[in-house]
Amino acid sequence: MGISRIGQALTAREILNLVDKDMRRVEDVMRMESVASVEAISAINRHIQASGGKRLRPTLVLLSTQLFAPLTDTAIAMAAVVEMIHTATLVHDDVIDAAETRRGKPSTNALWGNQTSVLAGDWLYMQAFQVAIRARNFRVLDLLIGMTQLMVEGELLQLERLGRIDISETDYMELVDRKTASLFSICARLGAMTGGANEADEARLGEFAWNLGIAFQLVDDVLDFTSRENILGKPVGSDLREGKVTLPLIYALQDATQAEREKVAAVLREQDYRSVRFDEITGIVKRYNGVERAMERAERFTERARALIGEFPESAYQRALFSVTDLVTARDH
Repeated sequence: MGISRIGQALTAREILNLVDKDMRRVEDVMRMESVASVEAISAINRHIQASGGKRLRPTLVLLSTQLFAPLTDTAIAMAAVVEMIHTATLVHDDVIDAAETRRGKPSTNALWGNQTSVLAGDWLYMQAFQVAIRARNFRVLDLLIGMTQLMVEGELLQLERLGRIDISETDYMELVDRKTASLFSICARLGAMTGGANEADEARLGEFAWNLGIAFQLVDDVLDFTSRENILGKPVGSDLREGKVTLPLIYALQDATQAEREKVAAVLREQDYRSVRFDEITGIVKRYNGVERAMERAERFTERARALIGEFPESAYQRALFSVTDLVTARDH
């Protein structure tokens, strides 16, 4: 069943209101399950949860479940699990990237050091699986283990490609698939599974969320060039400083001059904007329409996501999932 764009989409506030009560239950589970016998781990988990976040991944679980059935305690637990896994990846990413801030606050590695942060991330991974095991469902574990392996493989591939200027669009999309889209897809599939959906609907909802995840990451990488630090929650231009060549720059480099390519190479080499200013890099991206081309690519994925969610029977939860595609594309942080 299709959706008319007029009068059907929900606002961000309406989506939040739809899941607010259930999200509080998810937060309660996360708080309860993040207490460890070692105080440093508990302190890190409290710090991370206090930093907030969009909670988009557990929202996908909650909305996807309710496409098919009322929420259960298992659905709440699965929403907590995916956010705990996501949080663990952020802790590890910040260590790998030597990030100093996360969501506008000091990163865990800046406060506790790399070794403690890595171990805390490991603990959080294992605790998430401990919660998942209680569902006594091998398919749940199969999905989560496969997804986690993909995410780790994506991180390793990214490490291999750090500092390289010759990253292709295919290389980039492979990383986005493994590091971001796979988790989005599993969130929707876990929700569908918990709601009792059949395999076809589960797969279709997973494809919807996969496309949403690709669009989310593309927009995220655009914002690294176009947003401001107080909005983004981290320094702008961080990706290139950390050695990552993302899609807006990949598009620009396809047409850039040798002198312009050397400027990008200098930032990658120095891991900073010392000899080349950030505005010189954004000027190159702007000159060759890198942002516009990346946003057009993101929009194609959101269009596919909208088409897929439009095939489900209309309800408040279907409209909410439809609206999430607009929020992902239009967001400024």
